[in-house]
Amino acid sequence: MMTEALYALGLVLIVEGLVYVLAPHVIEDLLRLLRDMPADARRLTGLIALTIGLALVWYARMVAAG
Repeated sequence: MMTEALYALGLVLIVEGLVYVLAPHVIEDLLRLLRDMPADARRLTGLIALTIGLALVWYARMVAAG
């Protein structure tokens, strides 16, 4: 379980790091967009991202088990 958690965290950091390395201006634009977005919209965006992430993890586990 701990190995899987470290693997997942590593993948997240790789993807996050790639954005900073390949397109740092995108981060600036994204932060500006988030700052101007109402709190409820940010909360909904986070909920949608959480739901998609859970669905992807569930799907990956089902494929690996099957």
